[in-house]
Amino acid sequence: MSHVVEVDNDGVGVPLTRRRVAAIARGVLRAEAVRDARLSITFVSNRRIAALNRRHLGHGGSTDVISFELARATRHAPVAGDIYIAPDVARRNAAEHGASFSEELTRLVVHGVLHVLGFDHPNGRSRIASRMWHRQEELVQALARRARGRTRKSGRARSAA
Repeated sequence: MSHVVEVDNDGVGVPLTRRRVAAIARGVLRAEAVRDARLSITFVSNRRIAALNRRHLGHGGSTDVISFELARATRHAPVAGDIYIAPDVARRNAAEHGASFSEELTRLVVHGVLHVLGFDHPNGRSRIASRMWHRQEELVQALARRARGRTRKSGRARSAA
């Protein structure tokens, strides 16, 4: 099993380390039983995501996440995709929905990976009733529980030393 996840911040700041972002993506891949994958996750400015949105999706303005599932040469080839996330949009979304910035970024990483894996959802309000949305939220909660467990374990190890 091979999960290669590259993370870049393209000059924008995020409160999650590259290592944490890669761990989130790998957690989704494991949960979805993906054996081999190559993902690139890049945090970009509003300007860059707006350009990607216009060029590839025909939509005006910035958005929070855009994913590209890359074609597989054979059905045995690794799943491959590129994910672009706009932290400024994520920050606004987090404030609107009462989530922390880190939680919203986690949600967008999960969302992007699910899109690369072929999940999709309708636009508008009905998206929160979709199978993808429910799976996304299950994964966000599971990853948060796992992260809290690691923090407690590592905290105990430090205090015991």
